[in-house]
Amino acid sequence: MAVKKVLITGITGFVGSHLAEYLLTQKDIALYGLYRHRSIVDHIDPIKDKMKLIDADLMDSHSLYTMVSTIRPDVIYHLAAQSFVPTSWGSPAITLEVNIVGSANLFEAVRRSGIDPVIQIACSSEEYGMVFPNEVPIRETNPLRPLSPYAVSKVAMDYLGYQYFESYKLRIVRTRGFNHTGPRRGETFAESTFAKQIALIEKGKQEPIIFVGNLEAERDYTDVRDMVRAYTLAVEKCDPGEVYNICTGKAFQMKAVLDMLLSFSNVKVQIKQDPARMRPSDVPILIGDNSKFVAKTGWKPEIPFEKTLKDLLDYWRARV
Repeated sequence: MAVKKVLITGITGFVGSHLAEYLLTQKDIALYGLYRHRSIVDHIDPIKDKMKLIDADLMDSHSLYTMVSTIRPDVIYHLAAQSFVPTSWGSPAITLEVNIVGSANLFEAVRRSGIDPVIQIACSSEEYGMVFPNEVPIRETNPLRPLSPYAVSKVAMDYLGYQYFESYKLRIVRTRGFNHTGPRRGETFAESTFAKQIALIEKGKQEPIIFVGNLEAERDYTDVRDMVRAYTLAVEKCDPGEVYNICTGKAFQMKAVLDMLLSFSNVKVQIKQDPARMRPSDVPILIGDNSKFVAKTGWKPEIPFEKTLKDLLDYWRARV
């Protein structure tokens, strides 16, 4: 069997590193990772000898074209992004530029190279934004009403993927992943900052006060290890040009997430709302309908949410 050349953009990130780990368990794969020389490579440190890392920037169309036309990948997982919603409020222009122009540069590099890879693009449930109670669980056909610059950037990237499929027949599969978490989740994300604070309190490095944002929001969580498995199935089994929700179809209120994390610890804490952690506009509820994706791939989440959170807490316990 011929070796399949696989390229991951954003390989040093949270999802990229888990996807790389998963792909390296499969046979006949030559793995390439796009990274920027200033990227922190801790997440992939144990496995970086098993792949070829290429220093290229999504914002540099020339370096991107050179890389794509040299490697000529069979599959591209496009995960690189400015992916933190609160950062998008402070830096809207950078978020739009990286997520939209960066994606356009990648698609152009593929088109100009004359290659025909399958391209999975990691879109987001944040695109749905303002969802009304009668629209839950959310299907792919739901109107998109984005409520942050990040969400707007993902809508544009999503539609750009559709346009490049229609205009140039690029085999782009769009996945709208709902919230995903697990070990290595960046500490700027709610459940990860809860876990890190608990680990710090356990070690006496923080007063027994946990600072929180909006605990009323409800989110549909998937373990990152289930999510990356879903991405590989999207590439193998889904139709280019189509869009698929990847989610569990079950939501947890952020307060329940915090309570579950605290149940794994003996610390007694006070909960304090931090105004800095509140967003100008927040999405109250995100629960997805995954039936389209499941019908196409047979995927189902395997890791219970309790294990996901326990692994996340243990990750921080080993680091603080």
